[in-house]
Amino acid sequence: MSRKRRSFTTEYKVEAAHRVIDSGRSIAEVARELGLGEPLLGKWVADERRRVAAAAVHGEAPLSAAERAELLRLRKQVAEQDKDIAFLKKASAYFAAMQQNRNGSS
Repeated sequence: MSRKRRSFTTEYKVEAAHRVIDSGRSIAEVARELGLGEPLLGKWVADERRRVAAAAVHGEAPLSAAERAELLRLRKQVAEQDKDIAFLKKASAYFAAMQQNRNGSS
């Protein structure tokens, strides 16, 4: 069976890891639920546990589930705004060129 290489965002990896960490469920169970390989999810869980432990050493608390969800929502909102801005730039350039053609053809 051929394997497809997939790319995952950092947010997805963290959320997947916290499905294991926060719930106490097994990596195998969550991996099946998400359609991931156990070794891959296990690596994400280990990485996230190390990150949380390192933050604790410096007196920092990890983001709560609600804070992570809000961060993800805000990132999506910014991405949508970036798309809107790109569209408006293209539309503005198009209309400026049309206006210039109209003035130049007279």
